[in-house]
Amino acid sequence: MLSMTKRIIGHVRFAARRSAGFLGLAALVAACAPGAMGPTAGPRVNPNAPVTVALLVPGGSADAGRNTLAANLENATRMAIADLQGVQIDLRVYNTAGSPAQAAEVTAQAISDGAAVILGPVFGDAAAAAGRVAAQRNINVLSFSNNTDIAGGNVFVLGATFENTAQRMLSYAVSQGKGRVAIVAERTAEGQIAETAIRTAAGRTAASLTGTVTYEFSQQGVVNALPQISSTVRSGGAQSIFFTANTAGALPLLAQLLPENSVGPTNYQFMGLTRWDIPAATLSLSGVQGGWFALPDPALTSQFEARYTAAYGTAPHPIAGLGYDGVAAIGALLRNGGSDALTGASLTQGSGFLGVNGAFRLRSDGTNERALAIASIENNEVVIIDPAPRSFTGSGF
Repeated sequence: MLSMTKRIIGHVRFAARRSAGFLGLAALVAACAPGAMGPTAGPRVNPNAPVTVALLVPGGSADAGRNTLAANLENATRMAIADLQGVQIDLRVYNTAGSPAQAAEVTAQAISDGAAVILGPVFGDAAAAAGRVAAQRNINVLSFSNNTDIAGGNVFVLGATFENTAQRMLSYAVSQGKGRVAIVAERTAEGQIAETAIRTAAGRTAASLTGTVTYEFSQQGVVNALPQISSTVRSGGAQSIFFTANTAGALPLLAQLLPENSVGPTNYQFMGLTRWDIPAATLSLSGVQGGWFALPDPALTSQFEARYTAAYGTAPHPIAGLGYDGVAAIGALLRNGGSDALTGASLTQGSGFLGVNGAFRLRSDGTNERALAIASIENNEVVIIDPAPRSFTGSGF
């Protein structure tokens, strides 16, 4: 046990958490609640004339990463506009530099320039600031954040959320007779958010939580927690173990060491809240073989990535597709709606929209529901075991 532990620790580093597929803790920053607006709130528009859409991106600072993300979001947004038929969009781009104060300032400028809807910004505190300004003018904000704390009123989040992923995973586990679930989470801000999301999702499904173990976010913290994890899983009668850790953090260590403590993928279903296929080297770990995770519709995602790369010479940023999805939703509403196409009631239509990340719909509480596929790792490869739905039925959760 100890010799194996030393070998693994020698090859595993805990990196700063960055949840694959969307910005992690950077987008989960705390923010004040957005302005309150009713479900019918929103501007009146003429869908037969050009409609001004303001795109707020985190460019304009000395941060090269933010400037690259800003360019990627704008590129994807313009791709979506070019794909629209029967809809005219006048896109205006504004840089926020990732700053809440600048986001508020450019939101006011965008509305003064005639914006009927705000698309962006990325970071939670900037999106909340934009939302407060926009609420004063009856304008809705479709932010690229995944922070559900800022959602509500006139602010919607387009980013993939822990709650949505957790509900998809737990629903599938129940359908496979593996709905008795133990949670293993790190004691960090993001780990706490993730654990809460799993608990919330469990209340919306037939899954039952058999116990929770948290660990200090360090290599030694994981090692120290192994006996408690093993005891909690076995004594609670768990069928599955839901990990909040990602591949840049504790997941590789947990997946390798837990089997040594009689908790392995042969007798318990391992599943994760984050992408287990990024980086690809994770797929070769023995401890994740047979494990489950969720991801956007891979066929649609691949199509978008190929188109983007062909057009711009580089692969898109993992959240660039949110720019496309936002325009896809706006365009669909303008094509099929009337003067109320951009009200809260229209944005939250039950049938949802189809974007490059798959089907999605906005909820009245400002969060979103995305149709996700369930994948398993089999022989070091990703295998889709339950495809992502291409459409929605009903009013959602």
